[in-house]
Amino acid sequence: MKKELELEAMSTWLPTNGLPAVISGPCSAETESQTIATAKQLAATGKVNALRAGIWKPRTRPGQYEGSGAEGLAWLIQAKKETGLPVTTEVANASHVEACLKAGVDILWVGARTTVNPFSVQEIADSLKGVDIPVMVKNPVNPDLELWIGALERLNKAGIKKLAAIHRGFSSFDKGPFRNAPMWDLAIELKTRIPELDILCDPSHIAGNRELIALISQKAIDLNMSGLMIESHINPDAAWSDAKQQVTPAVLGNIIEGLVARKPSTDNKNFKDTLAVLREQIDQLDDEIMQKLAKRMTISEKIGQYKKENNVTILQVGRWEEIIATRLAMSMAMGLSEEFIKDMLKLIHNESIQIQTKVMNKESERV
Repeated sequence: MKKELELEAMSTWLPTNGLPAVISGPCSAETESQTIATAKQLAATGKVNALRAGIWKPRTRPGQYEGSGAEGLAWLIQAKKETGLPVTTEVANASHVEACLKAGVDILWVGARTTVNPFSVQEIADSLKGVDIPVMVKNPVNPDLELWIGALERLNKAGIKKLAAIHRGFSSFDKGPFRNAPMWDLAIELKTRIPELDILCDPSHIAGNRELIALISQKAIDLNMSGLMIESHINPDAAWSDAKQQVTPAVLGNIIEGLVARKPSTDNKNFKDTLAVLREQIDQLDDEIMQKLAKRMTISEKIGQYKKENNVTILQVGRWEEIIATRLAMSMAMGLSEEFIKDMLKLIHNESIQIQTKVMNKESERV
């Protein structure tokens, strides 16, 4: 595996005693009293490793609360003095970086709306050359893994080695129960590509409502993520931004207390031996699945040739509907999820169409 980034582990710049990191605080630093009161209550839980608060808020539409601006940095620093918690806030340009460095902010983060723009990320990277400060990078709004990695690379090339990623979900037309679709597979792929990179999860922005935060937090821990960033406010319902996805410090403490810790490995020999046997079974089944898929595509190629010879279209809607109906009924009877089977069948069907398209468009061989 190619090492794409030169990194320092998050444990070197945010000590957590071996536990997942917890970064919490209000969506926005609204007033000095609100910021400091929230920080004190969070510190009192004993569960929080760093205080977060938005100072500059990129909003979808004008007229919404856009943050306190540089004035709020002084509130963060005062909260740090009174609680001992390191502080972090979002930056979107070089002037934000300059103001944060001057104020004494401990950790910066690049937001999803900024990550999506390489020009903005490069501006931030250039402003941080020669500066030794941790930077966390949220995934871009859209599900583009290369953009996410690109933002991390730009910062790393500027000399920032204390880097972490934040998975906060992706904008999707079909959101389901979430504000931002989790698309866990992209976060998993990022970890696969850059194993040494620490990834935190932002359950607040994935959920969009406080009721789902605990569920998403546990999922993140189960996936061995390095920590959580959860929004907390002394009076969430009265928050000036993103009220529905914030929890009180007391509730935050209960959420963290209720999480079931998972280990990435164990020294238990019986566990390792049993897991090795089960994985061998998985490997054998995967081999069989690949062979069956290859055989299916060979048949698809023959079907494409037969359709070509008889001047018949590739797509047969009735046949596709029949496949969906029969396969779904069978798979659900076997205990497989409807969503999984639909996704799998779509992938197989699309590959079959691609194969038949190549056959259809292949010029006849010259005699």
